Amino acid sequence: MTVYGWLQIVFLITVLVAVHVPLGDYMARAYTGTKHWRVEKAIYRICGVNPDGEQDGRRYFGALMAFTLIGIAALFTLFMLQNRLPWDHGHPGLPWQLALNTAVSFTTNTSWQNYAGESTMGHLSVMAGLGVQAFASAAVGLCVGLALIRGLTRHGTRDLGNFWVDLIRSIVRILLPLSIVAGLVLIGLGVEQNLNGTQLSNTLTGGAGSQKIIGGPIGSWEPIKLMSGDGGGFFNANSAHPFENPSAWSNTIEILLMLLIPTAFIRTFGRMIGSLKHSWTLLTVVGILFGLLVLGANLAQSVHTGTVAQAVGGNVEGTEVRFGTPGSTLFGVAATGSADGAANASYDSFSSIGGGALMAAMMLGEIAPGGTGSGLYGLIMIVLIAVFIGGLMIGRTPEYLSKRIGVGEMRYVVCYALVAPTLILAASAVAIALPAGRAAMGNSGAHGLSEIVYAATSTTQSNGSAFGGLSGNTPFYNLGMCVTMFVGRYLPMVFVLALAGRLAEQKPVAVTTGTLRASGLNFVALATGAAMLLALLNFLPALSLGPLADGMH
Repeated sequence: MTVYGWLQIVFLITVLVAVHVPLGDYMARAYTGTKHWRVEKAIYRICGVNPDGEQDGRRYFGALMAFTLIGIAALFTLFMLQNRLPWDHGHPGLPWQLALNTAVSFTTNTSWQNYAGESTMGHLSVMAGLGVQAFASAAVGLCVGLALIRGLTRHGTRDLGNFWVDLIRSIVRILLPLSIVAGLVLIGLGVEQNLNGTQLSNTLTGGAGSQKIIGGPIGSWEPIKLMSGDGGGFFNANSAHPFENPSAWSNTIEILLMLLIPTAFIRTFGRMIGSLKHSWTLLTVVGILFGLLVLGANLAQSVHTGTVAQAVGGNVEGTEVRFGTPGSTLFGVAATGSADGAANASYDSFSSIGGGALMAAMMLGEIAPGGTGSGLYGLIMIVLIAVFIGGLMIGRTPEYLSKRIGVGEMRYVVCYALVAPTLILAASAVAIALPAGRAAMGNSGAHGLSEIVYAATSTTQSNGSAFGGLSGNTPFYNLGMCVTMFVGRYLPMVFVLALAGRLAEQKPVAVTTGTLRASGLNFVALATGAAMLLALLNFLPALSLGPLADGMH
């Protein structure tokens, strides 16, 4: 780590902590306000929605799934027919397996891309397809997080709010305004924004040398790609491409955008439950986990192994020289810790332990700080496990925010916690066992295993980043990833909403001197330890056989 690298981290954390306070407070006001904006009323009338009606957990999830399935069908159709639509710029329609994979990917907020963006997608597919779903999928995550907050704050009811109101407010009041402001900033810093097709440009060699350069609506997509947890790139190089990320300043802003809403939503949680002390406690847990990941990844990337690495002061293979190793490593940890999945470097070219740190960020459950909305409800699930363990340790019935956490509640928490490791390990085992899975590996041995485990983890945890050595555009992976992305995204939501409904029905429990306090340094240590212990118990064997074995070799 250089002085520049440390200064960048300190600057980023300082700005993030400062900005998350007003943004989180504004988000709380946006969600708890009783008045509907005119544009929102118009949308409700067009869609036939009663904005003042409430939904229980089943109806809330039913509306969510209806919206999701419509989104998948619309994207699939758009991708298949893009060559017949405006601004296709000569791009043919996608094969049905790739079209289905991409539709599921962007609807589930995963944004795994089994294709090179600039040579596959027309501009209309980007704007009306991928861009729209970046807003929609992020809003869905926020909706589920809001439902869980209401479950913790309401008493004697099964109602968790109105999915359609939460969805529209998330987009209209939060995501759209932030995207407009961030888009103007990024375009001002040099991010490309036009509707041009491929243009020929003379190369630096002069003479007859020329290069095809494609333009596109990059500046308008880039902010929501980063803030939503989307992470999909207009270019195959993603945020390593100078049209997407032209300078060190844009790189820092893009990292900030990835972390902004998940961090601010923790503040929103504190406002809505009436305890900012509690939100600071959760933010401290997130900060410790994120800090450990950044430290571990940077140490791994700065280890001087071999003549070339010693000469240049670190592992620079696959990193973008405009950002250097610190800027690339910080971006990578932010992208995997926030469920965004964007990349300003080749993660497959990171050192073995450095790549393992990125994998570990996802294996923690995407809670440092996690995805848009999903980061908060994943963190609360970890907190409930910590509360349950702490309650048993002091011989008290576990309680959290005046709600009893008994066997019925823990059943949903445990089911939630088992979805990701079960799906990741099972998918990895199937891919390793079948010839179709092994054939896509770009490397053999421990690194080849790492590629497969990384892909299974990324698609299950709705991240979307990849070790580029894996050739995923095959029938096996296009269809198999649809399963991991869909189940990994929505099955946990089932348990979250079921838990929220059960908690909302409870009457408040009196807080006594014997109640375990879910705040303070002791609880921070308990929650942080619970998160790390769960990840180690679930994934240490896979990490040992993959990146750790690769690093030792």
